[in-house]
Amino acid sequence: MRTMPPMLRNVVIVGASAAGLATAEALRNKGYDGSLTLVGDEPQLPYDRPPLSKQVLSGAWQPERVRLRDDEAIGRLDADFQLGRRATGLDLVRRKVLLDGGDRLAYDALVIATGVTPRRLPGDDLAGVHVLRTLDDALTLRTHLLARPKVVVVGAGFLGAEVAAVARTMGLEVTLVDPLPVPMRRQFGDRIGEFVGQLHSDHSVALRLGVGVARFLDSAGRVVAVELADGTKLDADLVVVAVGSTPATGWLADSGLPLGNGVECGARCQAAPGVYAAGDVASWHNPHFGVRMRVEHRLNATEQGMAVAAGILGEQRPFAPVPYFWSDQYDARIQAYGIFPDGADVTIVHGSPDDRSFVAAYGHEGKVVGVLGWNSHRELRKHRQLVVDHAPHPAMRTPEGEQ
Repeated sequence: MRTMPPMLRNVVIVGASAAGLATAEALRNKGYDGSLTLVGDEPQLPYDRPPLSKQVLSGAWQPERVRLRDDEAIGRLDADFQLGRRATGLDLVRRKVLLDGGDRLAYDALVIATGVTPRRLPGDDLAGVHVLRTLDDALTLRTHLLARPKVVVVGAGFLGAEVAAVARTMGLEVTLVDPLPVPMRRQFGDRIGEFVGQLHSDHSVALRLGVGVARFLDSAGRVVAVELADGTKLDADLVVVAVGSTPATGWLADSGLPLGNGVECGARCQAAPGVYAAGDVASWHNPHFGVRMRVEHRLNATEQGMAVAAGILGEQRPFAPVPYFWSDQYDARIQAYGIFPDGADVTIVHGSPDDRSFVAAYGHEGKVVGVLGWNSHRELRKHRQLVVDHAPHPAMRTPEGEQ
């Protein structure tokens, strides 16, 4: 039977998220039987976010399907869920979390899993301008899409590209705007970005790339157009702003915790004595790649939550994952393992872009640091080992017919 660390009877998790839930479940599974509190600023129990911009937005899934656990599983956690509550501060000395309304929660161990908040643009508070982060955001946006508006999506990263694909699949007139020359450039570079751009062009999305937004034009407080930096005006009944996110660390500003691009942690996801971070908000040193990173992807939230639980219970292993993430757009599934540094060398190691089925290896400082598959799930899993093994780059192309 596992021996609990001394004086560990009260764990508080701020963020009733995928990362927060994974931490709580791992603690219980590893034998922790003390008090467990999860604080969430939304009224819902923990739910899955990736389907919001795809299955929920398209109507393929009903809202209840995104719940991560049913009532029975939640009950087995024997946890106090403080939902619809917002953390407003942290007292590291007294080990207390401050909540809206003045309540204070004492902790022996604290897990910060507050995720991210969408970046905003000036004037995006007009009626008809939307962001997409929460379940309520997705349901509201879907309701407005059903009115068949003319849509402009600002931002061609993961979220913007997925929203544009759903709106276009619904038969709507869609324009995708980004100041960079190709979609998803920050995520995967120019070469893959060109393929993503062609994918959207093939589905009749109007691309306005290499030009930013100057302002939103309105009539009686409702958006009617988007003016670009070059003076072009795009008519719009509905605008989705998807220009990235920032770590939700505002409530920690006066806490004394190291805050940079997220809550800065060591290799074991610990930011201060008794304080850990997991999920989108956590910035930690990943020893596998030798770099500090912050990962806004679903699987990482679960894996990091489990690693944090192990650290709370005294295990000393560093968190050194090979990140995995994916994007579904039209008939394309783009999956990736690893990291994708700016300026990395890209080599096609299986298949062909012309066939819309291939695997690409990303090389940085002479090693394979990432692999990306386009409609190539099985082949991608085989090539993941290149990243695990720090294989030299350029990677060898898989011989034709090899299984």
